[in-house]
Amino acid sequence: MKILISGGYGQLGHDVNRILSPEHTVVPLSSRDLDIGNLTAVRDMVNSQCPDIIVNCGAYTAVDNCEKEKEAAWKVNAEGPGNLARAMEENGGRLIHISTDYVFDGNKAVTDSYSEDDSVGPLSEYGRSKLAGEEAIQKNAPDHIILRTAWLYGMHGNNFLKTMLRLSLADPSRKLKVVNDQHGSLTWTNSLARQINNVLSSEIQGIVHATATGSSTWYEGACYFLDAMKVPYTLAPCTTAEYPTPAHRPTNSILTNRRLEQAGCSVFTSWKQDIDDFTDRYREELLLKLKAG
Repeated sequence: MKILISGGYGQLGHDVNRILSPEHTVVPLSSRDLDIGNLTAVRDMVNSQCPDIIVNCGAYTAVDNCEKEKEAAWKVNAEGPGNLARAMEENGGRLIHISTDYVFDGNKAVTDSYSEDDSVGPLSEYGRSKLAGEEAIQKNAPDHIILRTAWLYGMHGNNFLKTMLRLSLADPSRKLKVVNDQHGSLTWTNSLARQINNVLSSEIQGIVHATATGSSTWYEGACYFLDAMKVPYTLAPCTTAEYPTPAHRPTNSILTNRRLEQAGCSVFTSWKQDIDDFTDRYREELLLKLKAG
């Protein structure tokens, strides 16, 4: 199959390209290659490339900046998916879109998780713009999969775990406060890319949750990762109130992969196993890169 990846050079897009390329003709596209917020540009690209599938990894993911840069966030997160959906509906083919746990309000008890059937209620501009993107796809593209994921990390690009590692390497004695009352599932981009590969030709359509299994807080996840990396660190748990941010983040971001599991096509394992595998594969490379600055 011929597959276009919008956001193809980002953290997730990089792994999607790597996983899909051996078996498919993959065309990764940066935001410079394709402005998904421009319907004419999207139509021109789809008409010229004639893809069987578009995997949309492109998003405005600077959550706090979305609060003040609403127009830019909505162009990428809401209008962009709608444009891709229109173009694929006109030309035929499937749209696979990456969405987020931030479409939920996070008010469930942390002993519970969110399924695909739960009511949404985003708290932030990022969450509202991503929900609008989901709705635009549902309206305009009959053949689509919306994969909601959460707390992504990978080897390519910046993420929470790499930030924790960089700061700890710079000064192991420096006490770093890390939020310990937000709960979610740290999800490796490699695993999500493998899941995308697994649903390419599946009969699944609509909204699907796709995260590592199990859950932690940011603090618990950071400690587990740094222990796996075998580096000294000084982390201190704190509350969300002690670490205020412009965007309101959900307290409970735990998603359950109910539809994937029912279909028997989930590739996900526990978040701890993923971190173990990630550090086994990349520990030396991570340390070399971060120590080199």
